[in-house]
Amino acid sequence: MGKLIEITVGDMLEKTAKEYPDAQAFKYIDRDYYRSWSDFNTEVDIVAKGFIAIGVKKGDHVAMWATNIPEWILTLFACAKIGAILVTVNTNYKAFELEYLLRQSDTKVLVMSRGTKHSDYVKIINDLCPSLKDSQPNNLSFESLPFLKSIILADDEPQAGMMSFNELFDRANEISDAKLSRIKAEQDCHDVINMQYTSGTTGFPKGVMLTHYNIINNGKSIGECMKFTNEDKLCIPVPFFHCFGLVLGIMASLTHGTAMVPLDSYRPIDFLRAIDEEECTAIHGVPTMFIAALEHKEFDKFKFPKLRTGIMAGSPCPIKVMQLVVDKMGAKEITITYGQTEASPATTMTTIDDSLEVRVSTVGKAMPHVETKIIDPETGETLGPNQQGEFCARGYNIMKGYYKMEDATAEAIDEDGWLHSGDLAMVDEKGYYKITGRIKDMIIRGGENIYPKELEEFIYTIHEVQDVQVIGVPSEQYGEEIMACIIVRQDMSITADEIKRIVGENMARHKVPSYVEFMDEFPMTASGKIQKYKLRSWAIDKLNLKKAAEIETA
Repeated sequence: MGKLIEITVGDMLEKTAKEYPDAQAFKYIDRDYYRSWSDFNTEVDIVAKGFIAIGVKKGDHVAMWATNIPEWILTLFACAKIGAILVTVNTNYKAFELEYLLRQSDTKVLVMSRGTKHSDYVKIINDLCPSLKDSQPNNLSFESLPFLKSIILADDEPQAGMMSFNELFDRANEISDAKLSRIKAEQDCHDVINMQYTSGTTGFPKGVMLTHYNIINNGKSIGECMKFTNEDKLCIPVPFFHCFGLVLGIMASLTHGTAMVPLDSYRPIDFLRAIDEEECTAIHGVPTMFIAALEHKEFDKFKFPKLRTGIMAGSPCPIKVMQLVVDKMGAKEITITYGQTEASPATTMTTIDDSLEVRVSTVGKAMPHVETKIIDPETGETLGPNQQGEFCARGYNIMKGYYKMEDATAEAIDEDGWLHSGDLAMVDEKGYYKITGRIKDMIIRGGENIYPKELEEFIYTIHEVQDVQVIGVPSEQYGEEIMACIIVRQDMSITADEIKRIVGENMARHKVPSYVEFMDEFPMTASGKIQKYKLRSWAIDKLNLKKAAEIETA
C-alpha cells in the first residue's frame, strides 16, 4: 500500500482536476448535473468565494442538512478550500435533535434543502426560530442559537430570512481570485475539516473532529483495497452525512480519480437503474439496501455488465446477502470494512485479493498504517489470537477529539493514543478480525446508529412515563429494532401507538420504537443497576425473536 500523504482536501481536488480534467467527477441520474473534474473544481472555487463574501472564515462551522444533492458536495469542497469546518446533519433529524446539534456545534451557517418526503425542513427551522421570517438574510440573531448568522436554502423558491444557494454564485463576484488563492494557501492538512455527530455509548451526540489528513488517507487506503482507478465508476446510495458516503465514497473516489454516481436518497429501483445505465463498476451500501434491491420485483430487468467491487458495511453483513451480491449482481470483488466515525472511519478491511470465504466471514485485516489490537476490557491486557476482547485502534486516522467534550475524548482515547471501540472482537493467527458483539449498548438498525440514552431522555419528557429503558432486539430485516420498556405513572394511562406517535413527531423516524412494552418494574442488580440484558432476553422470548437472534450470532 502507498505512503500517507500530507495534502488538504481542496488541494487533492485541484490535483485530481489537473490529472483527469475531462473525466467524469459526478453525474446524477435524476437531474441535469454532470461535472468533469475540471468543471467541478471551477464550480467549487466559485462557491468558496461566495462563502467568503458572506463572511465565512477559517474555523467557522457550516452545517449541511440535506440528502445527497449537488449542493452538499459543493459545500464540502468549498469549505475545505477556505478552512471552514463542515458539520454534517442527519437527514432524519427533527427539531429536538437539530436544535441540540446547531447549538452544541456553534454553527454559524446552515445550508439546507427544503426537506424530504418525511420531513419539512423549512417548517422545522421556522418552528425552532420563530423570528426567522422577520429577519434579514445573513444577519440572523437567535437567543437559542447565538452563533447562527446565515441560513442558505438549496432551492430556487425564496424563503423569508434565508438566502438561496444560487446567491453564493452571485456574491462570488465580490471576491478576487488572488484573495481566494491567499486563503487556500493558509490551509493545513492537519486542520479539522469535518465534524460528524455520533453519540458513542451514552448521552447526546458528540461532534467527532476529523482532519483533512484523517479522511484523505483513509479514503485513499479504502480505494486501494478495492484497486480503484480512474477507469472505475462508483454508485453512492449511502448518505454523505455518514463517513460511509463522505469517506468510503467521496474521498476514496477523489484520491483515485474515480467517477461518482450519487443517489439523492436510496430507492431500490434508482439504485438498480444507476448501476445498469451508468455501467458502474463499484457499489456501496448497507445490507438492507442490497436486500431491498435483490428482492425488487424488477430486479431481473437489469444487467450489471461492469460491476466488480464495492463495500457492504454499516451493520453486520449476512453471509447469504454477500453471496447473492456476488452471484446475482456480479460483484465478485465486493469487500467489507469495519470502523467507527472516530477512526475516520475504517480500521480493518478485506481486499479484492482475499478469498470470498474470508470476505464473507471476517472484516479483514488492519488498514495500512493503522495499529490494531484486542484487549481484555477489564485489565487492558493485550490478548492473543482467537481470544475475545475489546477492539482498539491507533494511527493517523484517529479523530482529534469530540468538540468541546474533553472528558468524553479522554474516555474514548487512552493516554497511549489507542481508540477504544466498545466492540467485542477476536483476531486469528493470520491477522483477520471478526466482530463478535458490543460492550456498549448502542443499537444499529439498518446501518443507523441509535443511542438508547438519547431516546430515553426524550421519552422521559412524556408526562405519563415514570421510567423507561430502551433496548435493541434482534431483527431479521434490519439487524436490530428498538424496544421501549416503559413504566407508566400511577393512575395514568398511555398506549403504545401514542408513544410511537409522540416520538415520531419529535425525533427522526428511525428512532421510533418498533415495540413498546409496559411493565411494573425492571430487572435490577442488588445495587440497583438495571439489567438490560435480562430485558433483551425477556423480549426475545415474548416477541418470538429466537430465529432473528440466531441469525445475529451466526
